[in-house]
Amino acid sequence: MATILIVDDDPVQRRLVEAMVRRFGYEAVIAEGGEAAVKALTGGNEARIDCVVLDLVMPDLDGLGVLSRMHDAGISAPVIVQTAHGGIDNVISAMRAGAADFVVKPVGAERLQVSLRNALAASALESEIQRMKRSHSGTLTFKDIVTRSPRMHSVLRQAEKAAASTIPVLIEGASGVGKELVARAIHGCGERRAKPFVAVNCGAIPDNLVESLLFGHEKGAFTGATERHTGKFVEASGGTLFLDEVGELPPAAQVKLLRAVQEGEVEPVGARKPVKVDVRLISATNRDLIAEVKQGRFREDLFYRLHVFPLSVPTLAERPEDIPDLVLHFLARCAAEEGKRIRAVSPAALALLRAYAWPGNVRQLENAVFRAVVLADADELGIDEFPQIAAQMAGHRPSHEERPAAAPEVPAMIVDDLPLAAHTPFVPAEPMLPAAGSLALLDAQGDVRPLEEIENEALRFAITHYRGQMSEVARRLRIGRSTLYRKLKDLGFDTEAGDHADENVASG
Repeated sequence: MATILIVDDDPVQRRLVEAMVRRFGYEAVIAEGGEAAVKALTGGNEARIDCVVLDLVMPDLDGLGVLSRMHDAGISAPVIVQTAHGGIDNVISAMRAGAADFVVKPVGAERLQVSLRNALAASALESEIQRMKRSHSGTLTFKDIVTRSPRMHSVLRQAEKAAASTIPVLIEGASGVGKELVARAIHGCGERRAKPFVAVNCGAIPDNLVESLLFGHEKGAFTGATERHTGKFVEASGGTLFLDEVGELPPAAQVKLLRAVQEGEVEPVGARKPVKVDVRLISATNRDLIAEVKQGRFREDLFYRLHVFPLSVPTLAERPEDIPDLVLHFLARCAAEEGKRIRAVSPAALALLRAYAWPGNVRQLENAVFRAVVLADADELGIDEFPQIAAQMAGHRPSHEERPAAAPEVPAMIVDDLPLAAHTPFVPAEPMLPAAGSLALLDAQGDVRPLEEIENEALRFAITHYRGQMSEVARRLRIGRSTLYRKLKDLGFDTEAGDHADENVASG
């Protein structure tokens, strides 16, 4: 879920924009002036800011000053400037200073939503292009890894420490979690980043070719060896050798790998003497190597040579907060590759993707988004573009069944007492919703969940299901509107802010 920084010295405007931003499904961070905005953008402990809605005229540091500070600090978050003055000169100056778009106060919900969507999509595409360039050049860093998960951040902090040395690293984790990405970041942040990064999938090499591919062979060493081959160890000398699925290596290759790690030399097939090598070794496995050692399928001495600095990458199911960002990340790349202008994912589709377990992890999510982009005919991905995922989710209906029947067009509807365009859907700040009919009654330990927690989850689902039509939500839940607003306030929805904002606007 993207985080939007709202910068405005007018409290009424801040509240109005914040309310709209949260209803679009984004997180909101507030800054009451330019200096506070710069602090939020540059503070090391602050949440990552994905986009800025910036007022141009402020007393301490104006919008142009904030843009200048962002440029000097190398901050690339897109900026949407807003001004009540409408002066074309101010707008031109802001666009020249790096602003992505501008809106005139008071901005309408539809205009702001489109502007945010376009800015985030363009930023995601630019970030993906730069990430791919760094990946190919071997300079990928930990900042290029898309995550908001505390568990993943903990893993990356450990990996950063490993990157500062040449200690052997073993990355453990299920297939598709991104082990090679972590390995490339370790290489890209280390002293060897200017040298080669050589990746080898040990599970994809035939047993009779493992030694030749890893350690090399001399001409005529065996039938078919028509020329000399140096091998991956020599190819990676001075840089990093990444052995993916190292647990798949046959016993004979394990012996030679142990010697290479211990002595810093390899013996090519058919060679008369060993060859010295200097490699940083990073290994990865989706197997339980300790169990493999106990069953005699993996050498114990080699295990302890590789298992010096272990890193365990969590599955995607263990970090669901990463799903929205990963979806946008893959959407930007796949849409560009397919030549399609797809800017967003619908709230219902995003809720579906967050509720799914993803046994194939990040790789499966990437493939699902790729397939959805190919299927898409509109500029937004909906549930219809994820038929295989929807089919596996108990109780999920196709999106055409979830949409309410067409109603007579009206100029606006009231959601939480704030006027919004009639076709703008209500999206709660936290989109992690259960699929219809799949409300969990037990927690991860097998105990019954607290009644309040179950009620809150059902309430969030009802709000999204009925598109923010609060009278319908109250009627279907068989509670009064006042009770519904009280429960919303308990959940953290600022219903009073909207009331005060309307009163201030009316009185002004």
